[in-house]
Amino acid sequence: MAIADQDRPTVQTAAPADGYAALYDAFRWQVPQQFNIAQACCARWADAPQRIAIQYEDESGATATLTYAQLQAQANRLSNLLRALGVGIGDRVALILPQCCQTAVAHMACYQLGAVAMPLSILFGPDALAFRLQDSGAVAAIVDALASAPVAALRATCPALAHAVCVGGDSSSGMLDWDACLAGQSDAFTPVATLCSDAAVLIYTSGTTGAPKGALLPHAALIGNLSGFVASQNWFPQEGDVFWSPADWAWTGGLMDALLPTLYFGKTIIGYRGRFSAQAAFHLLEKYAVTNTFLFPTALKIMMKAVPLPHAHYRLRLRAIMSAGEAVGDTVFDWSRSALGITINEMFGQTEMNYIVGNSAEKWPAKPGSMGRAYPGHRVAVIDDDGNVAAPGTVGDVALHRCDIHGHPDPVFFLGYWNNAQATADKFSGHWCRTGDLAAMDADGYLWYRGRADDMFKAAGYRIGPSEIENCLVRHAAVANAAVVPKPDAQRGNIVKAFVVVAPGRTRNAAADSALVAELQDLVRASLAPYEYPKEIEFVDMLPMTTTGKVQRRVLRLLEESRAAPPA
Repeated sequence: MAIADQDRPTVQTAAPADGYAALYDAFRWQVPQQFNIAQACCARWADAPQRIAIQYEDESGATATLTYAQLQAQANRLSNLLRALGVGIGDRVALILPQCCQTAVAHMACYQLGAVAMPLSILFGPDALAFRLQDSGAVAAIVDALASAPVAALRATCPALAHAVCVGGDSSSGMLDWDACLAGQSDAFTPVATLCSDAAVLIYTSGTTGAPKGALLPHAALIGNLSGFVASQNWFPQEGDVFWSPADWAWTGGLMDALLPTLYFGKTIIGYRGRFSAQAAFHLLEKYAVTNTFLFPTALKIMMKAVPLPHAHYRLRLRAIMSAGEAVGDTVFDWSRSALGITINEMFGQTEMNYIVGNSAEKWPAKPGSMGRAYPGHRVAVIDDDGNVAAPGTVGDVALHRCDIHGHPDPVFFLGYWNNAQATADKFSGHWCRTGDLAAMDADGYLWYRGRADDMFKAAGYRIGPSEIENCLVRHAAVANAAVVPKPDAQRGNIVKAFVVVAPGRTRNAAADSALVAELQDLVRASLAPYEYPKEIEFVDMLPMTTTGKVQRRVLRLLEESRAAPPA
């Protein structure tokens, strides 16, 4: 529907006062010795019977509502069931579930039982599931019907996996039925007292080399995420705040950047089960009066291309957008400001120590293209190969210190990699924990992303980072998305190659493609250094993506290496 002028976004042209230094210097962590995520995210809100925790919808239009009181009662029943099945303190419970009410129930049940929740994507294939179930020694699994068949087939190869509960399935899978089992349990449960340092979550990181590693997070890690969450969401919570993100709750981005912090503040989060599309995104934002969101740059690009002027079609109540996973780029950044009236707060973190760097547009000015500054409570630096803090403007590894600027332990850290002490040790240089992401820090403390260490490459002697080139390509109206990788070249070592997804509706034929290649090469030449323009451009229908919305450049890089390899 068309929106009246008074409902259109107002773009704030004046930069906010820079209150960063005062906020950063005054911040102190307050971490209780005893702390449990379930108590903080559910139990303390359950006395208000009408307080809504989750509004659920799927792509067929089916909906459901779960209050905090209902969430607590169902979590109690599930905790009783798991205890009856022999699940105890420290045991890993696999949660192979989508964005739905049962996912939140399962997390709360595990935490208050003292067990370790291990979220896994329902999109995982059998090999990915088998490795994680076997490596973790998971003793139980709570499985969506969509994943029940592969999990049932794998149980013989996972000797520790004694029990599996199926949500929305039938008995043919040989699993326990969620509804039937919970109906027979009491809704009263006495939670286990946990220390803030006790293990709560095991999340496997995809990594860039070798097998995935299980990052074990303590209950306190949620507290460590909160300063960044509050700042990136323009001081969440405020009256009437509602959160939604397409980020899968099985990953850090969906769990620690969306679901748990929203519940921690007693607010409502929208759970959606369905394929992401611009139309679905705007539908949810409008229908549920969403005020705060986390959108991957890829999602924002899709929304920008599909609905350039959203205020002409949707009545939106958005007041904050956080984005992470890739660089947003100035094209999307400017679109959000002009079309939505919102300055995107970019954020950077990883499973091992999440939500450590970013922006807060209402508290300090954003620099378009920058990752932002260290969020309060986190001591961040760029370090060199020897672990020394690098000079401003020098590219190095983004790292987080074990302690904040006041010498107090930072609660955001993971406990270590599951059964992989060497990998844990390799992650640290003294008290600095390396992220493996390259950046330069300017004199004001803003970080400028230069890519993953393994995404950087040299071409004709020049060091190339893909993100800046990709952002340049996406400025072109004909480009929906782009990924840049090295292509082996006998003379130059590598040349810059771009894989480009053409925007919907563009004419595709040999002449049109050739003309577009020339336009894109000229665009990069004119905008960046001459050596950065892509000497080769390949048009593809889609880019390989992780389930968290990141472009898998490694897949494309290996493709080019295989193409360049001599025939066997």
